[in-house]
Amino acid sequence: MSDNISKLVATDESRDLALHLSPNEPAARPAWRQMDYLPVGLFGSVMGLTDLSVAWRSVGAPGWVAGSIGAVAVTAFAVLTIGYAVKLGTAPGAVWAEFRRPVAGNLFGTFFISLLVLPIIIAPVSLKLSQVMWIGGAAGMLIFAWLMVSRWMGNRQQVADATPAWIVPVVGLLNVPLALPSLGLPMMDGVAVLGLAVGLFFAVPLFTVIFSRLVFEPPMPPALQPTLVILAAPFAVGFSAYVATTGQVDLFARALYVLMLFILAVLAGRLRHLGRSCPFRVSWWAVSFPLSASAVAGLRFALAEPGAVTDAIALMLLGVATAVIAGLLLRTLLGVVQGELRTLSS
Repeated sequence: MSDNISKLVATDESRDLALHLSPNEPAARPAWRQMDYLPVGLFGSVMGLTDLSVAWRSVGAPGWVAGSIGAVAVTAFAVLTIGYAVKLGTAPGAVWAEFRRPVAGNLFGTFFISLLVLPIIIAPVSLKLSQVMWIGGAAGMLIFAWLMVSRWMGNRQQVADATPAWIVPVVGLLNVPLALPSLGLPMMDGVAVLGLAVGLFFAVPLFTVIFSRLVFEPPMPPALQPTLVILAAPFAVGFSAYVATTGQVDLFARALYVLMLFILAVLAGRLRHLGRSCPFRVSWWAVSFPLSASAVAGLRFALAEPGAVTDAIALMLLGVATAVIAGLLLRTLLGVVQGELRTLSS
């Protein structure tokens, strides 16, 4: 079984390489043709940076701190959107192949999640733009989630493909209610409940399937190991979405919060040596959103139930998320400057 999994991974990597540089295309290409390798999952960096900005604003830090992080998030979204639009226009086959892959296809949801969370930090500057972005993100996320669930139910899936990336469409729906309190959109309570209900419902069986794959199947390839942190996202985002929808921290919200802490504690032990066992790739950005979403959840819980323990946990989560995302940003920028982004995207 282990040999078969390795062969499948190697086959996927070879297919990706063939897509990036086909035999009929010269090795040296113009700069505008260099976006075919850009992974859609890199929009996860926008999600992580946005939630980190929200977290720093929640903690009462000087406005320039959250504003600076938010500006980086908006800039990253604009650059990635332009880059992926170039990829779509110049290498549509690569986009289609990426969408059809059982793991990478789920990461198209990161674009729609970005549209759902960015309005939280853009609303104070431009309410109308935030409303348009949220409506587009909500509509796109609902359609995308429907499409992915239909794919899972309509075709036989392989256990080896059940990675934490499968949670992304579910997490996307859980993000639907988050920005609504600051947008002033009428008659959207039903949409918020829809996102919360479907997101939480599908989080349970998907988490079970992924956990079963981790326990009974060979370990995931090193490049996918950072995605394990995504397992904490349904509980972190679910807590924030539930509180945003109901307006209270009740027993169910507390249950989501402590589940988030438990999963993070388990993953901290699993991933403590990740830096030495897994070379840096842009897939590492998969850890940014779950960590920043956990920091936001911790701060909201501490605000609802203040105390030495809850405050300490919230500040610890914020510190870890800030340090990790700062490191990822610096390493990614270094890769861009040194021309390594193609290699780091493989």
